[in-house]
Amino acid sequence: MVRLPCVLTIAGSDSGGGAGVQADLKTLAALGVHGMAAITAITAQNTLGLRRIEAVAPEMVREQIEAVASDIGVDAGKTGMLYTSGIVEVVAEEVERHRFPLVVDPVMRAKDGSRLLEPEAEETLIERLLPLAAVVTPNAQEAEALSGIKVETLEDGRRAAERIMALGPEAVVVKGGHIEAGGRAIDLLLHRGELTLLEAERIDAKTTHGTGCSFSAAIAAELAKGRTIPEAVETAKSLVTLAIRYGIEIGHGYGPINPLAPLYNEAERYSVLRSVAEAVRLLEAHPETAELTPEVQINLGMALPHAVDPSDVAAIRGRIVKMDGGVKASGCPEFGASRHVARVIFTAMRYDPERRAAMNIRYSEETLRICRELGLSVSFYDRREEPPEIKGREGMSTIWGVEQAVRRFGGLPDVIYHLGDVGKEPMILLLGRTAVEVAERAIEIAGRLA
Repeated sequence: MVRLPCVLTIAGSDSGGGAGVQADLKTLAALGVHGMAAITAITAQNTLGLRRIEAVAPEMVREQIEAVASDIGVDAGKTGMLYTSGIVEVVAEEVERHRFPLVVDPVMRAKDGSRLLEPEAEETLIERLLPLAAVVTPNAQEAEALSGIKVETLEDGRRAAERIMALGPEAVVVKGGHIEAGGRAIDLLLHRGELTLLEAERIDAKTTHGTGCSFSAAIAAELAKGRTIPEAVETAKSLVTLAIRYGIEIGHGYGPINPLAPLYNEAERYSVLRSVAEAVRLLEAHPETAELTPEVQINLGMALPHAVDPSDVAAIRGRIVKMDGGVKASGCPEFGASRHVARVIFTAMRYDPERRAAMNIRYSEETLRICRELGLSVSFYDRREEPPEIKGREGMSTIWGVEQAVRRFGGLPDVIYHLGDVGKEPMILLLGRTAVEVAERAIEIAGRLA
């Protein structure tokens, strides 16, 4: 058997389950490594803030590290909240002794401003732990504390990273969550004298609790697999971006990110393909659905639960065409087969994440009447009202149209239609939770039309 890489997180416990050791272990599981933990402090906290901290005795922290290192082995480790100078010293001694690659997340303050590293421990962290680190991952405020440079711009981040590198780590990542960068979230990686910018969309969300914890844990996981530092940081960036986008909206404050989102996507791939394939089989088995076929033919798609681009949406390459008195799929269900269907579904999922499937059919007043008789909610948009700047951008018309229909209805309807425009055929879109649900609706509509 191939040995599973083992990663040790040395951090505090978050009673709300969103950060600290709890976030680390979820992240390590999502990336396919075995997570182990040495608890440094117990906190009472929730999405609104931190209430109380009780540090674990330094010798108990030492015993936890020694217990797993001497038996299981540590392929990589990461630190989070260390809190006291005594704990930092013990961690440094154990890392020196066991010599595993270490990612240091220099956690200093909580989101509510509560101190997570005592003032005298900052100097110990700088002098004892940073020289042992493979990667240090400060945010802008932590980079300021470690470097003495005010970090507000990317240039400030570069200068801070260079100064932190002089303290001894192999690489530094200054995270860009609090750096102004034109609406983008840009992290700066300094490694072997080379500066790399890692860009991602800046997501406007309140589900950001645990971001730094998961980021550093993901880097450690990839290092344990033998990845290079740049490869590990890039993987961590992608995971955290998705985890923020599909964060868990709980509590009344800052909810946790969802580091398991990529795992859920992978787990759903087969069931999504199966749903699209079954939907196609149903449509092909009912010849009456040929009457629903528009001039541009039919396509049908379904997205993964945490879809981010067209490669996460399964559809039919070549579409479903009218043939021999019925309909026939031109190809098999395939992820990334239709950008048009993907854009419809992405836009719909912004308003209802459960509505992950869509299908286009031929427009007629009779079809709309049947949809209403079936109890389906209906809305529309007028393509003649489409702004020139939308028309001029590839793929934006569909997004704009679904948004207009949602505003007009006051929520996401089951059916959206438009009456066409110059060179554009009138069309009806059926939305649903699964591809099979959408196909069954189409079959019922076709049966009533017949």
